Amino acid sequence: FPVSVSPSPKVALKKTPLYEFHRAQGGKMVEFAGWSMPVQYKDSHINSHMHTRQHCSIFDVSHMLQTKVYGRDGVKFIESLIVGDIVELKDNQGTLSLFTNAKGGIMDDLIVTKTDQGYLYVVSNAGCADKDSAHMQARLQEFKAAGHDVDLEFMEESLIALQGPSMAQVLQKGVGDDLRKLTFMTSVLTPVFGIQGCRVTRCGYTGEDGVEISVPSGDVVSLTEKLLADTEVKLAGLGARDSLRLEAGLCLYGNDIDETTTPVEASLVWTIGKRRRQARDFPGADIIVPQIKAKTQRKRVGLISTGPPVRQHTPILSSDGRVIGEVTSGCPSPCLKQNVAMGYVEAGFSKVGTSIQVEVRKKVVPAVVSKMPFVPTKYYMGQ
Repeated sequence: FPVSVSPSPKVALKKTPLYEFHRAQGGKMVEFAGWSMPVQYKDSHINSHMHTRQHCSIFDVSHMLQTKVYGRDGVKFIESLIVGDIVELKDNQGTLSLFTNAKGGIMDDLIVTKTDQGYLYVVSNAGCADKDSAHMQARLQEFKAAGHDVDLEFMEESLIALQGPSMAQVLQKGVGDDLRKLTFMTSVLTPVFGIQGCRVTRCGYTGEDGVEISVPSGDVVSLTEKLLADTEVKLAGLGARDSLRLEAGLCLYGNDIDETTTPVEASLVWTIGKRRRQARDFPGADIIVPQIKAKTQRKRVGLISTGPPVRQHTPILSSDGRVIGEVTSGCPSPCLKQNVAMGYVEAGFSKVGTSIQVEVRKKVVPAVVSKMPFVPTKYYMGQ
């Protein structure tokens, strides 16, 4: 798992409200995006990964930024920053979207849910929290100055993800609503195992059926303990989180997408609302929209190889040995027993089935461009 080194020893790492709990449970803590987070617990990374695919696991994602956008012009406000169509969402429905800049680069990915409580619920990445909050606040001042009705609240709640095929049977015991009605990318406010003030959203970062539960921080240890009382449930850390999301073909901000990649290069055109394409009214639209038709010089693709593991920054070569791109994420896949990776290649090599090569520790290894997700996703779309 790509664990960055803290930029300066003087900077104290931030701790989630589950920090002491992680330590008590044998969590091995590492630095991630300025936070001290568990990379794994007593189980091996592979066992934890497979447990999530076969049963279910709890991930602490309290380091992520949770924001409420209030006001009559809240939808207009968020749409001025992102590529998605929020107007068309039904109540309590959400969508993955992207903050873009004037050059068409991706500033972050985020999930926006249009709640029936009169606000939008936004979840964005920990590593971009300072940038995202400053970006939203700067736009907020512009909107207020223009007389628009909009306000922001940066939430103090914790966030845990319960992910895996047995999630619904575990969680159903603790909620009154029928979870069969809560489909992928929808959200509900509900007490969970008697804890008030929780928001349950059916989404996640593993490719499995799962939820993310926003919970008052004073209650997060209690909720985690109640979920762990079920033998189906184990704790999982950043190591399993990374290999699970990679098998599911999901991007990690800072690795696979950043301000130098456009949504089209990143194969994320589907996040751009049709109405938004026509209106060209999102940041960077004049660069991004023409790319949809004209194609781009490079493309994010999936790769499968055998032999030594393929990691970030591994060069990708054509069959005649020319450098045609670079790997942005890679790991051995516990499910497929092969190496999976994603990266950017020249567009001419982006077709699924194309034979290419990767250079691992000065050795050239054959690889093939593959469809993503590598492991079929099991999102719950309803009966």
